[in-house]
Amino acid sequence: MKIVYYSITGQTRRFIKKLDLPAYEIEPANPFFEINEPFVLVVPTYDIEMTEVVNDFLDFKDNAHQMLGVAGGGNRNFADLFVYTAKDIARDYHVPLVFAFEFSGTNEDVQNFQKVVMELESKRA
Repeated sequence: MKIVYYSITGQTRRFIKKLDLPAYEIEPANPFFEINEPFVLVVPTYDIEMTEVVNDFLDFKDNAHQMLGVAGGGNRNFADLFVYTAKDIARDYHVPLVFAFEFSGTNEDVQNFQKVVMELESKRA
């Protein structure tokens, strides 16, 4: 399954690179790219002004309908605001929040996220 992600500081990108899964990075300069296959979205936690490019991507053609779930990275020190960008996307696009990790994720996070992706893929089959 494809992983689609957005990274601002590089934390999310570092997490994705550890996964060894096919991935596509949303480019801020041109978020209007159509994904023609199911994917899991991975986003960092920032104000909407910083992440609206993700909504542009999701609202382009059929992208939102291909999204099976969303995962979020963030900082647990922010308590209720931890991974709120992913939570908002899950709510707004009616998909499950499938995973949350801190910073660029631990080795255990990588393994657990890979399991989540495999489970989502097997449910589709």
